Amino acid sequence: MTKDRRNRAWYGKLDKDGFIHRSWMKNQGFPDHAFDGRPIIGICNTWSELTPCNSGLRDLAEGVKRGVWEAGGFPVEFPVMSLGETQMKPTAMLFRNLLAMDVEESIRAYGIDGVVLLGGCDKTTPGQLMGAASVDLPAIVVSSGPMLNGKWQGKDIGSGTDVWKFSEAVRAGEMTLQDFMAAESGMSRSKGVCMTMGTASTMASLVEAMGMSLPTNAALPAVDARRMALAHLTGKRIVEMVEEDIKPSDVLTRDAFINAIMANAAVGGSTNAVVHLLALAGRVGVELSLDDFGLGSDIPLLVNCMPSGKYLMEDFCYAGGIPVVLKQLADNGHLRSNITVLGADIMAYAEGAECFNEDVIKSFDNPVKPAAGLRVLRGNLAPNGAIVKPSAATDHLLEHEGIAHVFETIEDMKANIDRDDLPVTKDSILVLKGVGPKGYPGMPEVGNMPIPRKLVREGVRDMIRISDGRMSGTAFGTVILHVSPESQAGGPLGLVQTGDRIRVSAQNGTLDLLVSAEELTARREAWQPDPPHYTRGYAKLYVDSVLQAEKGADLDFLVGKDTRPVTRESH
Repeated sequence: MTKDRRNRAWYGKLDKDGFIHRSWMKNQGFPDHAFDGRPIIGICNTWSELTPCNSGLRDLAEGVKRGVWEAGGFPVEFPVMSLGETQMKPTAMLFRNLLAMDVEESIRAYGIDGVVLLGGCDKTTPGQLMGAASVDLPAIVVSSGPMLNGKWQGKDIGSGTDVWKFSEAVRAGEMTLQDFMAAESGMSRSKGVCMTMGTASTMASLVEAMGMSLPTNAALPAVDARRMALAHLTGKRIVEMVEEDIKPSDVLTRDAFINAIMANAAVGGSTNAVVHLLALAGRVGVELSLDDFGLGSDIPLLVNCMPSGKYLMEDFCYAGGIPVVLKQLADNGHLRSNITVLGADIMAYAEGAECFNEDVIKSFDNPVKPAAGLRVLRGNLAPNGAIVKPSAATDHLLEHEGIAHVFETIEDMKANIDRDDLPVTKDSILVLKGVGPKGYPGMPEVGNMPIPRKLVREGVRDMIRISDGRMSGTAFGTVILHVSPESQAGGPLGLVQTGDRIRVSAQNGTLDLLVSAEELTARREAWQPDPPHYTRGYAKLYVDSVLQAEKGADLDFLVGKDTRPVTRESH
């Protein structure tokens, strides 16, 4: 091969620097001809035993390598920071941008021509995509895949979704602690991400809908042999992508993002997709705003998966997966033409797709729910926007006016939510402050606050909850999230007091605090931000630089990309 590739600046030079680059790589047993100019493919791996969702990626990397070698490339695996959603404190979201920096600088600094992104757990996929997009070398995603269905007492149970349900049942005295602990062992039965349509499976679905992975990537179970085969095919394809020079900027167009918004509505995807897609759009220079998510508001819910439905990702796979959803969108005029990593149009992903279980993947004529896409809310309580997920909400609460009960901090909420004398009713609106990007920091998944125990005992299982934080993609309820500006940044949410009236209208897209302008002015003059929780290290950098939710909560200095070649040598 004689094509002058990027890797030649590392391994093609016949001088001291070339000697150093090649010689040290040869200590791993690579022969001379591995450095003959063939495409060098980086395998960016977020495998970690502290990220259980990604624990199968070590094996998938071997599948990718097989495909790269078969296609005449040279695979080299490298690690990056791994973000275990269920394990990290204070929240994995605090570190998404750090992972993106790690990915970006690793790709830029090493002599590779293309990259395969191995991710899965919630923040790993968007973080890897953000980093890769900022360098803009050929890139493709292989997801870790969902776990097998959870099993307990002869029935299927779902990651996260049933955790919330069981926890409330224990608090209500309807489930024993012994049964609760028994369900724990049956919920996570294999390697892989949450088998509900949580954020991990949502992002895998949207990656496929945007054409950044091969078809069927989203739903194949982690332990299904077909996922290893997919990894092999992906390794083969990335070598071809280098030859064809297909880069993230070619695939991640505005039309691709609109397709993702439509797909997110159709699958009942996570609210977290909003901040991830906005941040990714900022990296590739695509104009995308919070209001664009309203384009999917009239899309019906087609996928009958928890938390919006009753099935799980394993069932979704066997029913036909994302290709069936894309076909439904295409047949009804909601899928935009756009190039994919295959070099073909996204419409090709839908060709020949067949549904094998119409109760799992519904049609536009017989959806799980009509018009179930995310709603964007604005008003004097959220001047820059907030969101709610109707498919996981209680219908009558989407149009509601009630009296606020305010928790000033997460500690305040946890200390008082189970008080028997908490002055709330089922019509109250719970408000939580200080959990936004700057306030927590990191915008954690605590927006789906527990229902007060006194109300749980009365049978209440949903009420309106409002915060500047996020919630797990596996969660459900009438939960208003991502209120912007956040309270710590001086947003109106910080001025709300217990006893204030709040009006919510998902139909009109409004969220208003029914307090006079004069009173709010007086409160603002008396308001002071909380002292920062971190004063050093990455967390300080994050707090000082993070953008608000409607901008994707990226760091301000990371928006955009830098594709300039690295010319200075290390010796």
